[in-house]
Amino acid sequence: MKNEITIKHKLGLGTAPLGNMFRNVPEDEAMETIQSAWDTGIRYFDTAPFYGAGLAELRLGEFLSTYNRDDYLLSSKVGRIILDEEEEKEGLFEYGRKNKVQTDYTEDGTLQSIEESLKRLKTDRLDIVYVHDLSPDFLGDEWITKFDEARKGAFKVLDRLRDEGVIKAWGLGVNTTTPIEVALELEEAHPDLSLSATQYTLLQHERALERMMPLALKKDGGLVIGSAYNSGALLGGEYFDYKEITPEIKKRVSRFHDVARNHGVKLKDAALQFSTAHPAVKAVVTGSTRPERIKEDLQAMQASIPAAFWEELVELGLISSKAVLPGK
Repeated sequence: MKNEITIKHKLGLGTAPLGNMFRNVPEDEAMETIQSAWDTGIRYFDTAPFYGAGLAELRLGEFLSTYNRDDYLLSSKVGRIILDEEEEKEGLFEYGRKNKVQTDYTEDGTLQSIEESLKRLKTDRLDIVYVHDLSPDFLGDEWITKFDEARKGAFKVLDRLRDEGVIKAWGLGVNTTTPIEVALELEEAHPDLSLSATQYTLLQHERALERMMPLALKKDGGLVIGSAYNSGALLGGEYFDYKEITPEIKKRVSRFHDVARNHGVKLKDAALQFSTAHPAVKAVVTGSTRPERIKEDLQAMQASIPAAFWEELVELGLISSKAVLPGK
């Protein structure tokens, strides 16, 4: 039985950066960021064991444990088990905890992952559970085998937990569209809320518009959008979709900035409003380790953007004519 999820302001805090993604974030800075989100009125928090090998969950749990559990929505993810064994890290979370991370989409692994997340988060329940990175960008050709493992394991147990009222919703949390599309069309599984990172943004959305967005509406499977700035690329950062930005992407971002300047629009405002305009989208989660940026995100959702701005982006081919535009 599917449950309707309502997220205040259609905005949540994503905590990947709090797992020391790309840099070593001091503890006080991490706590100030979460506090800023709370003080601004954010009541949806998304995290995962993968973020710093449990570091983001530990930090978030330390903060949220001082508040009434009924006052916020909490999502975490399954598909990875954090081991006591340590190893040298590299990549996204090289500055996170050194604990080894093991991929596991089985029923037992799913239940273990949830139990251990609850301990790190110092809570008795998760509202939403996403099956994490069940996708070719992380698993390569093995993703189909792992998807079958999840279909027989994680999907079934999460369906059961949702139907029993233990969790409110479940879905996939991935950086590509295909796994969400495949999951939505399964007869034996019924995901109702998936987190799509990087795929429905100003910079890239054509593929999502082809199948993922229509399927989400048809199957009543809502979406939460992550990484609306494509890892900061849209705001002038040095990363695009969690990798070093290319000259081609920089050039495209520059064109967006030119149009934004012509209309007196902040690109952050446009990015968040674009990603939330589609009727399949329930919310967008933004991640930061800078407390002041949380307030900026909320203000961005409420900013006034002229229709001429969107029209020019369509005319220049920078966004698809099939996209649902804010205010339409």
